[in-house]
Amino acid sequence: MKATIWHNPRCSKSREALAILNDTPGIEVEVIEYLKVPPTRAELADLYARAGISPREGLRKGEDAAKALPRDADDDAILDAMASTPILIERPLVRTERGVRLGRPPEKIREIL
Repeated sequence: MKATIWHNPRCSKSREALAILNDTPGIEVEVIEYLKVPPTRAELADLYARAGISPREGLRKGEDAAKALPRDADDDAILDAMASTPILIERPLVRTERGVRLGRPPEKIREIL
C-alpha cells in the first residue's frame, strides 16, 4: 500500500508519524515536505474532505498568520490562507487508499493503514 505524508521534519509529531509509516510492513511511503512543495488549495480541500474535518480543524491556530485571520473566516478564506502560507497547515497529513488522517496524535494514522 502507498502512503503519502505531508511532512515537516522539524515537527516531532510529523517525525513520529513518519516512523510509524516506515515501521509498518508493506507500506511504500512518499514524503512531501509541504513547506518546500506546498499542496494546492484544491488538494487541501480534497484532503480535508476525505479526512472528514474542516479546514479550520486543519489550521495551525498558534501561528501569527492564523491569528490574523478574522474569527469568522470561512473555509474558503482559511484554504486560501493555507495555500499562500503553508506553515498554517497542521501536520502531519497522511493519505492512503483507505482515507486521510491528520496525525494528531500520530497513532491516528494507523486507522488508515
